Amino acid sequence: MTRSFKLLASAAMIATSAFSLNKAVADEARQLEVVAKLSAETPPGNIAVGPDGRIFLSIHGFYGKSLRIVELLPDGTTKPYPNENWAYAAQSRESGGLYGVLGLNIDANGILWLLDTSGPDHAGRLVGWNTKKEQLHKVIYLAKPVITGSSFLNDLAVDSKNNAIYIADTGTSSIIVVDLKTGKARRVLKESKSTKAEDIDMVIDGQTVYLNVQPVRMGVNPITIDSNFEYLYYGAMSGTSLYRIATKNLLDTRLSEQELNKKVQRYGDKPISDGITIDNAGNVYVTSITTDAIGYVQPNGHYKTLIQRDDVSWPDGLAVGLDSYIYGTVNELHRSPVLNNGKDATKGEFKVVRFKALSDANTGR
Repeated sequence: MTRSFKLLASAAMIATSAFSLNKAVADEARQLEVVAKLSAETPPGNIAVGPDGRIFLSIHGFYGKSLRIVELLPDGTTKPYPNENWAYAAQSRESGGLYGVLGLNIDANGILWLLDTSGPDHAGRLVGWNTKKEQLHKVIYLAKPVITGSSFLNDLAVDSKNNAIYIADTGTSSIIVVDLKTGKARRVLKESKSTKAEDIDMVIDGQTVYLNVQPVRMGVNPITIDSNFEYLYYGAMSGTSLYRIATKNLLDTRLSEQELNKKVQRYGDKPISDGITIDNAGNVYVTSITTDAIGYVQPNGHYKTLIQRDDVSWPDGLAVGLDSYIYGTVNELHRSPVLNNGKDATKGEFKVVRFKALSDANTGR
């Protein structure tokens, strides 16, 4: 064995030992509870926890199910939400229902906002459902030219202070700002480094993940807003940086694209990720889909793992509950037909999990 080979082998052993140690420390520091195990008929996407503690889940479209939204009941079962007419796939513009929902979020007034994706024959929509009165609150259509043929409306953050919603359009690597009063929408940061995918492979369980025969490269996806509605935090799924921008700047229509881009701040490091949320103490939680982990971005900008377990296969959506817990979904997305050459290789690890937040803050976005 050559000296250089010995050094490489030694470095690999050290790295492996450090990985194992970090995993053990993370598991000891934060206990992960399984709130509910879900069936293959309800593979979860994102999660929203209401001001009354009710939990809502989108059903991930990569598994081809007709069901779009469910409520997770206290006994761990689910029911279509908000009703049979709305909860399933729309067959036409007149039939009701939803075309495809990943992003969902709920505000302090109990309005559940569903991000219904666009398609060749229909506009995208923001559907607001009043969970207290159990009735439709508002529908805002998202059409051309803001929505393009490449749009993939992925996730959203609700700004209750400024009556706005910010949408991560992963397909075009940009953010859409929607005025909830007028319904007007505009696309921003479309040329920003902060919204674009980095040229890095997504490697899970030793395998590179492909989409449409190409290694996955996904732009802005994880997106959240702090409890004071001062900053929007976001980053590319295929990216190692977390950014933030003041909402006052996003809402300032006088700023040019270049001027707005200069307002973007690199907040810290992050892994290749899908989900993100923030508690009232300002702790930013981010999933790590390539290492079966969930962590947070520390004030110094470094990412620290909190939980790492083999059965957390593709941790997706995150949300802060009213009980000082962070809730999340697990959906094995890399084993879905869309990301696995048309084959469903899931192992039955669909679930909702939770862990204690870093602070006692009891509300968040």
